[in-house]
Amino acid sequence: MQNVAVQTIEDAVPVEFPVPAGCHAEKVVSVKHYTDRLFAFRITRPQSFRFRSGEFVMIGLPNAAKPVFRAYSIASPAWDEELEFYSIKVQDGPLTQHLQKIKPGDTVLMRQKSTGTLVVDALTPAKRLWMIATGTGIAPFASLIRDPETYDKFEEVVLTNTCRGVAELAYGNELVAALKDDPLIGELATERLRYVAATTREVSPLTGRITTRIEDGSLFAGLGVAPFDPAVDRVMICGSMEMLKDVKALVEKAGLEEGSVSEPGQFVVERAFVG
Repeated sequence: MQNVAVQTIEDAVPVEFPVPAGCHAEKVVSVKHYTDRLFAFRITRPQSFRFRSGEFVMIGLPNAAKPVFRAYSIASPAWDEELEFYSIKVQDGPLTQHLQKIKPGDTVLMRQKSTGTLVVDALTPAKRLWMIATGTGIAPFASLIRDPETYDKFEEVVLTNTCRGVAELAYGNELVAALKDDPLIGELATERLRYVAATTREVSPLTGRITTRIEDGSLFAGLGVAPFDPAVDRVMICGSMEMLKDVKALVEKAGLEEGSVSEPGQFVVERAFVG
């Protein structure tokens, strides 16, 4: 084990805590706070770390003898030289109450193995890929829409980003806007990616829960496409537990079958959460 000097939460004298076996100790590169509930940060990437776009990894802080680890989807694509994460702020969360206070130069612990079901290899071939996200559930899709492989496998990609208020859409809005100038996938994204941002509590140009918009058909009508069809559509779902359950039921009702990395199917669900 290597030792990492960290500041205590009270900014007292630095305390040495060991880095657990099987973990990387990485430096925070940047932090951006979007609202009082949401922030994003980037850390250095170990040269040996490999992952597939859409996967998650366990991260923690070296602020205790036995650090608390939580699953975080990697928001950066597999080719990125840094690792990006998008997080909620839980004031009494075992990890996020401390993680939300990180600054550039601080240390973040990361386990060495990534995993997850939101990878293109878990889906069978089709024309259109839907990415259904609520809140920080957009993180794995932030990875996937920046990866050329996604556009190699699907002719059309639709990202739906549903949050409570307009300010909470900022991360997704910035992400999609920046894709146009991306030297790697800018042209592909401009031609094939469609983005649908909506709110549920604050009035905005598009208001309503994603489940309501799927059920009443307004999601599809707004894009000029037909409802979910097993012959055409593949679906990835990431967000709150309630949303996962409800959207899963809707896509199954449409005839799509759930898949996994070992047995690819027509839709996949991510069940990893942070706290």
